[in-house]
Amino acid sequence: MKVIPITADQSQTFGIQLDNQNCQINIYQKSTGLYLDLKVNNVNILNSRLCLDRVKLVGLKYLGLSGDLVFLDTQGLSDPEYTGLNSRYIFVYFSDGEV
Repeated sequence: MKVIPITADQSQTFGIQLDNQNCQINIYQKSTGLYLDLKVNNVNILNSRLCLDRVKLVGLKYLGLSGDLVFLDTQGLSDPEYTGLNSRYIFVYFSDGEV
């Protein structure tokens, strides 16, 4: 498991390498929740995926990400919101062997 450092900003975009996969991640808050876009090696994998506590964001290997991404509430079972990112809500990557 790898904790991915993020900031408590309403919108953020960053690149990160996860198990030799070049990932571009966009996380943003809307009135209906926290959402994520994901590109792997410049291919769109997810668009406007609602982020929920302890729910795999990709879930299906054929979409093109080895492993999976998850938000975890460290103080309960609430779905993430931007004000608690990287403190209450951590963002983690699980490799294939850990999923």
